[in-house]
Amino acid sequence: MAGVRPEINKVFLLGNLTRDPELRFTANGSAVAGFGFAANRRYKQNDEWKEEVCFIDITVWGKLAELCSEYLNKGSSAYVEGRLNFRSWETEQGQKRSKHEVVATSVQFLSKVPKNNGAFETKSDSTIEKPETEGDVPF
Repeated sequence: MAGVRPEINKVFLLGNLTRDPELRFTANGSAVAGFGFAANRRYKQNDEWKEEVCFIDITVWGKLAELCSEYLNKGSSAYVEGRLNFRSWETEQGQKRSKHEVVATSVQFLSKVPKNNGAFETKSDSTIEKPETEGDVPF
């Protein structure tokens, strides 16, 4: 395969939400949700265990966005698969801003969530995959 260079942009994260999902809708009615996520890394340095936390913004589209908004909240555990995306914008004051985020294509709910009757059910088998919708992100 001379001249062909494979490119991969795939992210796998296991961690907890740092803020509740914020559900919004684009002008054409597509659901989009954003939430903060933290993934920890534990490592041993000399004889001491250390922990490093990576904070990531997650964006989810479509029905998956609506489900995340309904079943996840701050502190919920989740497994997220998606792609890394670079976004840039200009503030109202004219300052340029940019950030990397993960656009999720699959989210598995790992925390227990309350049912209507107050009992709990495990959502570990609740994996939804849906291609994201390109368009303006309303936040």
